[in-house]
Formats: sequence, structure tokens, C-alpha cells
Amino acid sequence: MTRARLIVGLDLPSVAEAERVVQALDGVVSFYKIGYRLAYAGGLELARDLAAQGTDIFLDLKLLDIDNTVSEGVESVARLGARMLTVHAYPNTMRAAARAASGSGLCVLGVTVLTSMDSADLAEAGYAETDPQKLVVRRAEQAREAGIGGIVCAATEASAVRLIVGSSMAVVTPGIRPAGADHGDQKRVVTPAAAVRSGASHLVVARPIIAAPDPRAAAQAIIGDMESVYETAGR
Repeated sequence: MTRARLIVGLDLPSVAEAERVVQALDGVVSFYKIGYRLAYAGGLELARDLAAQGTDIFLDLKLLDIDNTVSEGVESVARLGARMLTVHAYPNTMRAAARAASGSGLCVLGVTVLTSMDSADLAEAGYAETDPQKLVVRRAEQAREAGIGGIVCAATEASAVRLIVGSSMAVVTPGIRPAGADHGDQKRVVTPAAAVRSGASHLVVARPIIAAPDPRAAAQAIIGDMESVYETAGR
């Protein structure tokens, strides 16, 4: 079902506002992302409640720490009932997360290069490899070897990642903007249809839906854009 491939980012300051969005999207969206902003404002309890109701939850917490701490964090998230969790795509971190998630049903995703970053940002951060796509490809290879469930990358790199990870791993793409939408602080963006054609399994969309005058209509339009690709491809 196409709607299960759309993840709406609840990038909101309060649980009450997030609950209003979830209510507005009831029957259209079944998968939500909770990141730092909402997680630190009571969103983890909301995640637990939604998961208990059968809603798919993606906790975008980007874990990075010593192996033992990462493992313990992953185990706690698995008990929370989340379906997806992000860690930074460093080899030790991904291996520790994969071991901790084994058998739980939690899909660990490695975050490669943030969609707000370009070559200049990578150079400023001190990376030897400043080409975003080349660094994403390297992280994807390491994620496959670590045995995690998928990769988070910009849709502009999704086709290259899909060639590396094959069909069994998730390729989750943020930075999705409908045609004509404002890019905001994202630098490597594509439309929903283009992301699907590039091999993305799941699309993360926040502002174009939650900030829309009619979030439900906005979500339906994005799902329609995605479905046009699946229908053309016969999927």
C-alpha cells in the first residue's frame, strides 16, 4: 500500500499539535516520524501510544555513542514499539545497533549525509571526502556489511544506494518537496515521484504536509504522485 511508504514528520513543538495532525491525517497516513523537537517535548510517550494502536513509528534520534550505550538505546527503542530508528552511519555504531535490534522487528537506519549538507559543509566539518554522493555510497557499503535494515539518504543519491544495498534494505529519503514547493533549509531535494523512481522505499515529508492549509489534501496529493510511478511501473 502506497500510504505505508509515506512517513509524515511530526516536526512540531508539542504533543497536542502532533495529535491534531495525526487526527487530521487519520485514514490517509499510517506512518509518522518523531525527531528531536517532539521527542524532547513528550513525543516518546506519544510514540509508545501510537505504536500500541498499530501506527508505524520512525524515531529519528540519530544515535551515536560508544557501542554499549548505542546497544542499550536500541534495545529501549525496540521495547517502545517503534518500527524504524536512525543511527549515524559509522561502522561501529551500525554494528552495535544491528546486534541490539536482532530479532526485535526494529529496522535500524544509517544516516549517511544530511540533506541540508553539501560539499562545502563536508569540507568545513573536516571530512576527507567532500563529495556527498561518494560519501553516501561508502556509508551504504558499510551499512550493508554491518547488517542494519536500511539507509537514510537524499533522493538524489537513492539510485546509487539501491544498487549497493539491493532490494532487501530500506532506502528512506527526506528532503522531499512537491513541484513548486519552497526548499526551506534543504539543499538536495526532489519531488515525490522522482524519489520513487530513484529507488526510495519510503519518503519522509514534514513541512509540505504539516504546514499546509489542508494537511490531509497535501498528503493525498503526495500519495497520488507516488502512486503514478507505481502504476506506470506495474508495481
